[in-house]
Amino acid sequence: MRHLDFAPLYRATVGFDRVADLMDRVLAADAPQPTYPPYNIEKTADDGYRISIAVAGFRPDELSVEVKEGALIVTARKADDDSARNYLHRGIASRAFERRFALADHVKVTGAATADGMLHIDLVREIPEALKPRQIAIQTGAPIEAAKIVSDAKTAH
Repeated sequence: MRHLDFAPLYRATVGFDRVADLMDRVLAADAPQPTYPPYNIEKTADDGYRISIAVAGFRPDELSVEVKEGALIVTARKADDDSARNYLHRGIASRAFERRFALADHVKVTGAATADGMLHIDLVREIPEALKPRQIAIQTGAPIEAAKIVSDAKTAH
């Protein structure tokens, strides 16, 4: 078991409530990680991402994409219509699945589409204006007096 020292992270961050939970999930060695279906995650722009999942054999009405409690949940349920088929070999997996992706704060799903056996889910990180960096103007000359500001506020009421 590896021991990781997160002290430098804690010294440089404030308010990351989900970090410990995320680390627990990532470092959980005893929990088997699902490998079906295969998927790609790509960066399409500075704040844009795309998740592509191989969903060959599934119709769009058998797929579900949902955002719930900070997670993207992709599920597929195949309708049972194989009763009339007699397979000599069945190597194409079309079993039901559920795949979860933890989303960072301010990441939103902008769309989902299927093409050529792939489900493409587009995401974008939209940082609110209040959280974007802003430049604070520095005044020169006489310092602003706190007592004057308080007295001006009282006379305004």
